[in-house]
Amino acid sequence: MLPEIRIDVAVIGAGSAGLYALREVRRAGRSFVLIDEGPLGTTCARVGCMPSKVALHAASLWKARKELHEFGMTGGESLQLDLARTWSAVRTQRDRFTSSAISKTHSAAGEYLIRGHVRFIEPNLLEVTTAEGLQRVRAEAVVIATGSRPQIPAWLEPVRERLVTTNELFELEVLPQRIGVLGLGAIGLEMGLALARLGVEVTAVGSSNIAGIDDPQVAERAQTLFSKEMTLWLGPPASAEPTAQGLVLRSGERNAEVDLLLAATGRRPNTDDLNLAAAGIAVDGRGVPLFDPDTLQLGDLPVFIAGDANGQRALLHEAADEGAIAGYNAARKRRCRWKRKVPMGIVFSSPDVVAVGRRLGELDPKRIIIGSASGDSNGRLRILGGEDNLLRVYADAQTGRLLGAAMLCTNGEHLAHLLAWAIQRGETAQSLLQMPFYHPAVEELLATALQEIAKSFPTSDEIPMGFAAEE
Repeated sequence: MLPEIRIDVAVIGAGSAGLYALREVRRAGRSFVLIDEGPLGTTCARVGCMPSKVALHAASLWKARKELHEFGMTGGESLQLDLARTWSAVRTQRDRFTSSAISKTHSAAGEYLIRGHVRFIEPNLLEVTTAEGLQRVRAEAVVIATGSRPQIPAWLEPVRERLVTTNELFELEVLPQRIGVLGLGAIGLEMGLALARLGVEVTAVGSSNIAGIDDPQVAERAQTLFSKEMTLWLGPPASAEPTAQGLVLRSGERNAEVDLLLAATGRRPNTDDLNLAAAGIAVDGRGVPLFDPDTLQLGDLPVFIAGDANGQRALLHEAADEGAIAGYNAARKRRCRWKRKVPMGIVFSSPDVVAVGRRLGELDPKRIIIGSASGDSNGRLRILGGEDNLLRVYADAQTGRLLGAAMLCTNGEHLAHLLAWAIQRGETAQSLLQMPFYHPAVEELLATALQEIAKSFPTSDEIPMGFAAEE
């Protein structure tokens, strides 16, 4: 047993949430250790948002060749794709992102980085199994930022040898000719489309909606559009059986033989092996600690939880915010409650699938107005081939205050931010229309939807829509 370390704050996990927590602890001038079992490098950089976007970019370049003939450009049909080299290039860029994340970890923690598996003995006493032996750490406060891992349903065990998650997908040197994708959340949809656009035959199975879209009109558009690029099976649960060459994927009456199965069936928090319950920390049925979402504190214990580890908002920008909240509170005696930012989710599916603010299913249909705009009415989107795009904006029926939005939109990532900022600032459809909209631009799609809402709020002085008279 190594000598016990006594410090102010122990941060468990060197992912995005952990590094942002550490930033606040250092800013407060408190002593710390950062504990991580490895591998270092955030989930986003290694197996998540960054390599998936590189793959999508490569796929978009290859897909673009199909548009050349329309503009009188010949020779596109003779272009060749070396898929192994493409995937190697994806890994190379992924490795750059990962190396950068690892470098930031070492720079932030320095000699106070402890590598090893950690378990709680008491709420403020940790035991770390390191290469040098057992190391005990006694801290005044602890931040749990242990991230998450892919969740694989038990029924997939018979085909485990022919199954990968995103943890293994980017390590493949050769991609299969046929791949099944199980789960059509953000990861499943993005990777299914990337692989399909790179020439892999993709069969994707999911629940009744795509990427969690709960607006039926946007969901219908997305299903129609993406089913042109890959086989989509929605509804009946899936099953899989091994065959001599690969496996058979089934859903209802449909079946297809594939060489490999990508399981994108969600992620589970990495809290189940921290010995929390035995250390006197209350947990739910999944082994996730019970915590206050406004302070991220576990009951009245000097322990905080941030990022994917708490199973709430599994997105990098949310992990960063929660890491900062947890680190700030852990480094101080006074526990602050924090107002959270407007939720925003973007699937980079080209066109992007976006949800901002309140979702349609959370709203009373009798108390909202919906403004819609289709890509076929937007000049810029018609140029970009986005005629099938759709934006739906939800506003309060009494005031016009913006509440949320859903969209299927080319470059929708930018509209998502504009809408999130507007909702958080309490803008109404009427006030936002007083902002400038350039022509031709995708943002004019938003102006069209806002105008549909604003028509329900005529002005008594007949001022034109989108204008404000000087005082």
